[in-house]
Amino acid sequence: MLNRQQNSSFDLGARDFYISPSINSSGDNNMISAVFRDYDQKALDLEYDNRGRFPDTADCKAAQVEGSDEAKNTFDCQLDIRFGPDNTDLLDIYLAEGDTPNPIHVFFHGGYWKSNTKNDFGFVAKPFVPHGITTVVVEYPLIPAVRMNKLIDRCRAAMNWVWQNADSFGGNRDKITISGHSAGGHITAMMLQTDWPTYSNELPKNLVKAGCSISGVSDLEPVRLSFQNDELQFDKNEAAAFSTLYMEPRHPGPFLGVAGGIEGPEFIRQTTELMDAWGQKGMDAKCWIMEGKHHFTTINQYLDAASDLSRRVRDLTNI
Repeated sequence: MLNRQQNSSFDLGARDFYISPSINSSGDNNMISAVFRDYDQKALDLEYDNRGRFPDTADCKAAQVEGSDEAKNTFDCQLDIRFGPDNTDLLDIYLAEGDTPNPIHVFFHGGYWKSNTKNDFGFVAKPFVPHGITTVVVEYPLIPAVRMNKLIDRCRAAMNWVWQNADSFGGNRDKITISGHSAGGHITAMMLQTDWPTYSNELPKNLVKAGCSISGVSDLEPVRLSFQNDELQFDKNEAAAFSTLYMEPRHPGPFLGVAGGIEGPEFIRQTTELMDAWGQKGMDAKCWIMEGKHHFTTINQYLDAASDLSRRVRDLTNI
């Protein structure tokens, strides 16, 4: 069952504190048409416009780039390692300090599956490398150049490569954990949902020992109905097929779902409902709402190796 660890002053469900836009300040019903749950189109678009919602977005991104440059200049790293034949089949390895073999942490970046690159996420190595944990940051092909099935397949191929080649970079294939932010949180859940022996008969069922989704997406239907779909071009079938909220977890956990306390209600719902659903299906799933953090300041906790998020994800490597 879910063990919800809440570090926030309000309840978690989006509908508990969302005020329907169909009621104006005078209390008259404007009969604005609902697109998803209680949201009209304008309100739903706002929920999924993270870059526009938070005024310090540019500062958060600049800190990520600066932190990534610092990581590349500080840590022993192997960049643009090819894990497959496709142009985007690349990953960066930040080698752990200390004796080998080291635990391995794999990270998947966000960007609504349609933007960003691994190059700006080297900062995620900061909580791990100095603590003896090798960090791998994965590149994957972006929508709409590919569809979601191809994107997820290449992420699985990256995980397969990491397991198969762990010895070559001093990693311990028996201690692999993963995390991801936003769309990368969705990918993280997809990796925990993967039947690895079916993907390759050489792989163990428990290839991934634990995971953390940070401000992740689990229900793709509201994304499909939002302005983000102008580029994503999800149809109803694709959105349903890759909504982890309705899938069966294939891993016992632990799985930590994190969301910011001042994110939009939809992103809080995306995390809490997944943790509830998978917890009820027998997974060790915990939910943590980070007080005072939003969509980008959650992941930027990785910039500080001493932050609570950094510590809690490091602790997963001890499972």
